[in-house]
Amino acid sequence: MVRSDTQRTDLLDKLADHLLARGLAGSSLRPLAAAAGLSDRMLLYHFKDKAEIMAATLERVAARMVVLLGANTAATPLAFDALRARLVPIVLDDAFWPFMRLWLEMAARAGQGDALYREIGGQIGRGFLAWGAGQLDSEDPSRDAARLLVTVEGMVLLKSIGLEDVARAALD
Repeated sequence: MVRSDTQRTDLLDKLADHLLARGLAGSSLRPLAAAAGLSDRMLLYHFKDKAEIMAATLERVAARMVVLLGANTAATPLAFDALRARLVPIVLDDAFWPFMRLWLEMAARAGQGDALYREIGGQIGRGFLAWGAGQLDSEDPSRDAARLLVTVEGMVLLKSIGLEDVARAALD
């Protein structure tokens, strides 16, 4: 384990920066360790194994994403259509795209049977659902948060295959 919270925070921030810049393709131990300014042995000194490194780093990435979403959404709960109208342009924005690209990579690996990414992706997805439910002024915020997640995910997928115009047209 990392000796102090400050060291762990600094280490996870460097690892998160690396994943956002390089994606999961750059997530083997040596590139991660180099991004953190450590040897791969020292990185494993701070974490039990690679699964723990990835889980903690992706949790840090998800926390950053929630902060960015929160900074760009309303201070009070909104109706579904109003929240969707505010949220979708944020997640389709090029500045936000490293988060979405990483999310798509995780989903692809989970879809190929990788249990680690399925578990982490599920946790992040459920976290988004909880966040969304808290943002919604709705009779059934859980259902509407699920609708919001499905909408956003569909639009992110469309952007990833070059159909951003279709995703944006769906907002009209």
